[in-house]
Amino acid sequence: MEISINNDFCYLFRVRYSECDAQKVVFNGKYVDYIDIAVTEFMRVIWGNYNDILASGVDSQVVNLTISWKAPAHFDEIIAATVKSVKIGTSSFTLGVDFYNYENSELIATSEIIYVMISADQHTKMEIPDDMRLQLGKGAKGIKVDPLSNAI
Repeated sequence: MEISINNDFCYLFRVRYSECDAQKVVFNGKYVDYIDIAVTEFMRVIWGNYNDILASGVDSQVVNLTISWKAPAHFDEIIAATVKSVKIGTSSFTLGVDFYNYENSELIATSEIIYVMISADQHTKMEIPDDMRLQLGKGAKGIKVDPLSNAI
């Protein structure tokens, strides 16, 4: 089944055994890793290679992250993480990252992550460059990254 919630960027991954806790569900702390993976791939699509971004003198840092859980995720399930721009300020931007069970589209968790744009060398706050702001606004609607496509 296709996840088409707002037709946002979508990253698929399979829950690994080591990510589950004694309750046999994905441990809450693992969602921060999941968010980082999905956002990194979203940024790769809209901005390109991270090393090229750093070489241009730009970087970003997380300043706030919230997660609300709605349902459990279990070992070996395929999870769809959708990513979209929620707010774009002068020097900060907010991304929404939602998690769904890929098989039945059940909402698992919602999250928001706020980044501040910084200079890569001095780590001082800076305005979001215009080209990057434009790409954030456009997002990556309809793009699905499926590293499981060759999985057995």
